[in-house]
Amino acid sequence: MIALIDYNMGNLLSVSKALEYIGGDIRIIDTPADIAKADSVILPGVGNFGDGMEHLRARGFEQPVIDAVNSGKPFLGICLGMQMLLDASEEAPGVKGLGIIKGKVVRFPENIEKVPHMGWNSVRIDRPCNILDGVADESYFYFVHSYYACPESADAVIGSCEYIKRFAAIIGGKNIFATQFHPEKSQNAGLQILRNFVKYS
Repeated sequence: MIALIDYNMGNLLSVSKALEYIGGDIRIIDTPADIAKADSVILPGVGNFGDGMEHLRARGFEQPVIDAVNSGKPFLGICLGMQMLLDASEEAPGVKGLGIIKGKVVRFPENIEKVPHMGWNSVRIDRPCNILDGVADESYFYFVHSYYACPESADAVIGSCEYIKRFAAIIGGKNIFATQFHPEKSQNAGLQILRNFVKYS
């Protein structure tokens, strides 16, 4: 069973429909204890980093999420769910992230291109990863964001994208995968990533 965390900040409907479409055994959960019962976990998210962490903590999900990752369960973060894996964000000074992946989230520079970065863009595969099995290099995915992740270690970057500057579009390691783009809105390439997550969950 794949647990899709409901902490009142996620794009739950579109993610759950995409997973159901590809045959995933998905359950939306709003109780932290249910994470322990799951085989794998998805943390979606849309909105502000500070609000996201506040909702996650208020609902008691912070430590169960960390425990799930540390236990080796396959874990997928999407958009804000990716950013919250890091230590902190310029979007919410003073708010601590989950600290699962060392690094910070920063804002795109202004007055170069439009911010937010919105729409379709290609992703370069920087290192092999089973989450990208069957996904061609430079495939296009759908992005909506003003901030991007900067992991401390280059080894955490699985795929990258060019907008104003090259930034991490897919990060992870071992059992962790996270995408800045929305795979559930990215047609065939995005669905293939979700298929892979289901397969390896």
